[in-house]
Amino acid sequence: MIGFTGAALVRADHERDDPAAFARALADPAARLLLLTGLEPPVGADGSLALAAMDPARDDALLLGYLDGAPLFAIGDGVATAPAMRSPTLMTALAAMPTADVALYGVARSLIDWHARHRFCARCGTPSVAGRAGWARSCPACGALHFPRTDPVVIMAIEHGDRVLLGRQPSWPAGRYSALAGFIEVGESIEEAVAREVMEEAGVRVGTVRYVASQPWPFPSQLMIACIADAEDDTLRIDTTELEDAFWATRDEVRAALAGETGRFIAPPAHAIARSLLVAWVSGS
Repeated sequence: MIGFTGAALVRADHERDDPAAFARALADPAARLLLLTGLEPPVGADGSLALAAMDPARDDALLLGYLDGAPLFAIGDGVATAPAMRSPTLMTALAAMPTADVALYGVARSLIDWHARHRFCARCGTPSVAGRAGWARSCPACGALHFPRTDPVVIMAIEHGDRVLLGRQPSWPAGRYSALAGFIEVGESIEEAVAREVMEEAGVRVGTVRYVASQPWPFPSQLMIACIADAEDDTLRIDTTELEDAFWATRDEVRAALAGETGRFIAPPAHAIARSLLVAWVSGS
């Protein structure tokens, strides 16, 4: 399963505009709370998310939805954290966490972070207030309604013959390489974004682009759109402001890295769609 997907969460959109339904959910004895500390998840001894009992007096709770029939709320502790930050502790926790819990954490993190970064109306600058059970913010001055946003990002396995193009950024762990990726710009299709990003970062022209899968990515809030594309040539002209390095990896090299074998590079972590994309490429999907 692709990381950050598969949460057994009923989002209950129909209740978000119903104050009475929100009050009932708060008062439900079965209600649970996911309390993030500086956007970090609470983890139990078994590696799963540690949910607490919900305090019905909390008026800052965001209703994520219903989990196994019980309301699930999320609250941030207000500690400022860089939205895209991924601490080594968090990465270790995510690697050991059940996949459904990883997905729940992703929802909570993105929603809490969005509220923290959008406290003022984008239309008139007035402080806004949370509404719709935490799934919107409204402006008391101009009446504008703002909703949590997701930024689309293309991530692509560029193949040339029996090789795939991999790159790395200097901030990554030593030896780690991944598929190239970049934000989709205004007025751009997925296919156009793939072609532009690969040309900008690696100087490679691509032809056919094939969609593979997608993934919500809560660092801070993106939708990763995974594709496989055909390269028209294999000459690299690396933009070192974007990439520290890039190279063409063989199918055997990728297969070995995915298996955790010592080799030319370290594969992306299990919760990243880049890994799922490389698995798909190796299998010829």
